[in-house]
Amino acid sequence: MESPDQSLDLRGLKCPLPVLKTQKRLSNMPPGSRLIVETTDPLAAIDIPHFCHENRYTLIASQKTATGHRFVIAKPGDVLEA
Repeated sequence: MESPDQSLDLRGLKCPLPVLKTQKRLSNMPPGSRLIVETTDPLAAIDIPHFCHENRYTLIASQKTATGHRFVIAKPGDVLEA
């Protein structure tokens, strides 16, 4: 089975573009998938977690990198385990 994970490179974009592009990508992803987002905008450290909380996405990880931040976001889905 193919991994539902996707990556989104938003380095170099300023607020509000990282959140808007993250929202657009997540809306087109299947339930239960994960999105890895790379940003350089310092405000993304505040904006992306807030966006996730407000829209009921799960922020799995938020990590400071050498040039910005990396976020791992899970889209809620019908993930059932047998």
